[in-house]
Amino acid sequence: MPAVPPPADCPPLPWPTSAESIASRFDLRVARGNTRAVHDGPSADGRSALWVHVAEGLDISSGALAIVADWMPSGIGQALGRWAGGNSLDNTIRILRPVPTAWVLCDIQIHGVHAGFAHGQIHLWSEDGVLMAAGGQSAIVRLFGDRPV
Repeated sequence: MPAVPPPADCPPLPWPTSAESIASRFDLRVARGNTRAVHDGPSADGRSALWVHVAEGLDISSGALAIVADWMPSGIGQALGRWAGGNSLDNTIRILRPVPTAWVLCDIQIHGVHAGFAHGQIHLWSEDGVLMAAGGQSAIVRLFGDRPV
């Protein structure tokens, strides 16, 4: 598990959602990267990390981890150094060992972005360092307009 600050010490990720969105059921905190996904150019290594607080009443299960793993495209903006994300083309998750945890650490690495496509991986960790799942994803890159405030 990468060394990152605990969730309480991490700023929220301003993710645009509506009340009907599944994303509205999760609290996202930036553990590694920039809260606005903007830096002085692209990331040197394509890595970022998010703490995700799983919605109340949702147990840590294979299904919950599959939902959390779909935040891999949030790392596209971190890698590019601008407000961006992506739409999944494919998504593979390998469940290892779900354990009870209030927060899941999403360790994200974008391998590459080219010609409108991005490819990356995600590792999902419990708060106490258990690797619960690993996933990979390809996405169509979406460049967003103005960053959320």
